Amino acid sequence: MSKPGGPGAGGGPTAAAAAAAAQKQKSLLQRVDTDIANIVDNFGLLVNVARVNDLPVRNAQEAFQMETRASRMVQAADSLLKLVSELKQTAIFSGFESLNENVERRIAEFNQLEESSDRLLQRIGEQAAVSLNELETHYYSSVQRAHLGILLVCTLWQK
Repeated sequence: MSKPGGPGAGGGPTAAAAAAAAQKQKSLLQRVDTDIANIVDNFGLLVNVARVNDLPVRNAQEAFQMETRASRMVQAADSLLKLVSELKQTAIFSGFESLNENVERRIAEFNQLEESSDRLLQRIGEQAAVSLNELETHYYSSVQRAHLGILLVCTLWQK
């Protein structure tokens, strides 16, 4: 009663799911690395640009650069928040998947138990039928049955 892609299979849905999960994990880790590197780089550039100069034109350029760097940091932080949300959803849904797998495994176990119980009951029924046939044959061929029958007839006749 093995399913395709079960423990004995070399490939199939289980292997494909594992490969997909590994690929997703790799892409999520790359996103985390990229977003954190983006935040750190932009913060470093933001601190470097934050110097106060006497030239008004330079201060306006630096203010614009600071706004740009701050905006990029916010975008990277937002991306990290989305990633955390996605990880939470993945954890919830993978929990349901493992629960479903556990339920399917228990159903398979109960089906096997049902089949073995049916076979056992069938074997017991067959043994009981054979034993009953032997007892009936022995009873009908016994001498004592004839004596009991005569005693029963005599007793009924006297009443």
